Amino acid sequence: TKPPYLINYVNPFIGTDDHGHTYPGATAPFGMIQLSPDTRYKGWDGCSGYHYSDSVIYGFSHTHLSGTGVEDYCDLLIVAQTGNPKTTAGYLSPKTGYGSTFSHSNETATPGFYSVLLDNGIKAELTVSQRAGIHRYTFPENGEKRYLLICSFSEILFTHTTPFVRVGWFFCPFVSHLLKLFLRKK
Repeated sequence: TKPPYLINYVNPFIGTDDHGHTYPGATAPFGMIQLSPDTRYKGWDGCSGYHYSDSVIYGFSHTHLSGTGVEDYCDLLIVAQTGNPKTTAGYLSPKTGYGSTFSHSNETATPGFYSVLLDNGIKAELTVSQRAGIHRYTFPENGEKRYLLICSFSEILFTHTTPFVRVGWFFCPFVSHLLKLFLRKK
């Protein structure tokens, strides 16, 4: 008989509640990217950027650490949105800030893949390779498509109405300067 495919037994949500300090997003073994949703900005229970008890996703960032007990600041957060731009963080202004509510029944995670249908109608799908994070957003048919790129939950680097394809590899706090130079050359 054929041996069982053990990857089917992996549940990336284990450890995302209580004090587990893990995230459910996509990562590759020994990879440089840990692409996952961000539901918390700070605090002991949200130090991985995600906590299962939360109901708002602020965006999807590229670096997460599991089990550290120290906030990791979720570098290079991408926020997909429709309608008028929201550039204030939702944790600072829950009624008018960026972020969307979601239901765990619309959330899926398997090794190397994460997907969620946000309550604003945007579907986010995330996967990774050894050196890159790959996002796919499906927007509702009505409404303007908009993206924000945010460095460490602190500085909005740019807002754009079409998907950006070329974003180089850089580290905060230099991201803002390098990205602005990059965009000027286009």
